[in-house]
Amino acid sequence: MNYEDLKILDELRKNGTITEEEYQREKDKIFSRTGNQSGNSSPFLGMSEDSYVALMHISQLAGYIPVPGLGFIAPIVLWLMNKDNSARVDANGKEIVNFMISMIIYAVISGVLCIILIGFVLLGLIAVLQIACAILAAINASNGGNYVYPLTIRFLK
Repeated sequence: MNYEDLKILDELRKNGTITEEEYQREKDKIFSRTGNQSGNSSPFLGMSEDSYVALMHISQLAGYIPVPGLGFIAPIVLWLMNKDNSARVDANGKEIVNFMISMIIYAVISGVLCIILIGFVLLGLIAVLQIACAILAAINASNGGNYVYPLTIRFLK
């Protein structure tokens, strides 16, 4: 524990240089930093919770590289690894799974509609929607928010 940092922080608060909220935030950072030095590592692969949830969202895009199913498997694995450690990870994981299942259903319907040619347009729109939503969700998650995907059927609640 770095008592000198805490002492300086306390003096700044007493002088009115920082607010009580800033004091608490910085104090938490000091305590979390000393906890990690003593061997306690973050359950989120060494990342903050915000970064981990953002990774869960952006990992959906792994399906667009030539590894079949990776964009479906990666977010599920990340979710299952830490769903018991954080309610936020659990809620975002369920949202991602619901979105991916919904997109698969829409893609199958669009595939059938390819017979009358409109399906090709719909498949393109689904791909654009999935990419855009994954990026927006990752940005939102990295800022501490919980993204709600559009056009999602709620299978998991």
